[in-house]
Amino acid sequence: MARQVFYISDGTAITAEVFGHAVLSQFPLEFNALTIPFVETVEKAHEVVADINESFITTGERPLVFHSIVSPEIRDVIYGSEGLDHDFLNTFVAPLEQQLGVSAKPVMHRTHSIANETYDGRIEAIHYALDNDDGQTLKNFDKADLILLGVSRCGKTPSSLYLSMQFGIKVANYPFVEDDMDNLKLPPALQAQKHKLFGLTINPARLHEIRQNRMNNSRYSSMRQCRTEVQEVEMMYKKLRIPYVDTTNKSVEEIATKILAETGLERHMF
Repeated sequence: MARQVFYISDGTAITAEVFGHAVLSQFPLEFNALTIPFVETVEKAHEVVADINESFITTGERPLVFHSIVSPEIRDVIYGSEGLDHDFLNTFVAPLEQQLGVSAKPVMHRTHSIANETYDGRIEAIHYALDNDDGQTLKNFDKADLILLGVSRCGKTPSSLYLSMQFGIKVANYPFVEDDMDNLKLPPALQAQKHKLFGLTINPARLHEIRQNRMNNSRYSSMRQCRTEVQEVEMMYKKLRIPYVDTTNKSVEEIATKILAETGLERHMF
């Protein structure tokens, strides 16, 4: 039976989810997670405590409770539940206050807020990624921080969106298609931005599997076509000295981290 887990916050609960998931991923167990954001009043906190206690009564096991609550009053209510508490903020804030010699000034919603000074930049980056996805236009490459290249379905769009949403990086992406393969080369608009280019590649067998799910038994999804496209694109990367990463067994988070490590692009955390 899966162990019950609660992620609780007086904000979005993203911090509690990320920390909690990172910790629990180390254990070979099943967890049933419930996220409860915007617990902003004592009354709401008592409702959450009732849910936690009900889980304990029903299962006989104390649920795990991960929370990042700024308000001491609300936090004290959560402490009174039958759950096993893991308070991320206080775990790190108290020692840091001593080390930095400065008292923390907690403010709800500060971490993921529209008031964050970098928020507008992130929204602009997201709009840029959407407007410049899959080679829709070649006119705005001069405004890009990064341009991803690769064959269709190798991970360009999710990587572009993740980099823009998570780090505020303006990412365009450009696809190489079947018609390009006989004389594969960079369009002039890409040649002018060669220092921004980064390639993605993928194992042909995995590409075949992905394309089969999209267009089964087509030339586009055939193993031969997948193999040809990957080989041609990788040869071009090597010839033009374009850095690239194999996305076959990597999550979008791993792909993005690899790109940032190799390009040295500045991250903007939100």
